[in-house]
Amino acid sequence: MLDIHKILESLPHRYPFLLVDRIVEVDGRKITGLKNVTFNEPFFQGHFPSEPVMPGVLILEAMGQVAAMMIVLEPELKDMVTYLTGVDRAKFRRPVRPGDQLVTRAELVKLRGRVGKVHAVSTVDGELVAEADYSFLVAKSLKKEG
Repeated sequence: MLDIHKILESLPHRYPFLLVDRIVEVDGRKITGLKNVTFNEPFFQGHFPSEPVMPGVLILEAMGQVAAMMIVLEPELKDMVTYLTGVDRAKFRRPVRPGDQLVTRAELVKLRGRVGKVHAVSTVDGELVAEADYSFLVAKSLKKEG
């Protein structure tokens, strides 16, 4: 299990764009991560005030961040970052609302050198929320030493 501190060490994302709270399982080519969706999320101010729903693009981003954790946890890819190069077959099945816990499972489909593909699925209370295939490129981090 990886807490928020390890996630912050591994991903370049920060508030309000860090959309993974905890990694609960890493098993080789598979990973499971959580995002606790609260009413305090900044996007709920405008999406939608009378009926808050997590934007689909942010669900995709949360899924991508969980997948990125799996990649950058590989010892040979330490201090690298993943760059999204494509999203295919994205489907949304149900809305995500305040109080939901978004559970994302991602599986590495292919990694050749620094280019790869991942399939990710997100659920809430065991119900399918979204799924997508991601293409990515792994590159050196731009973070400054010091």
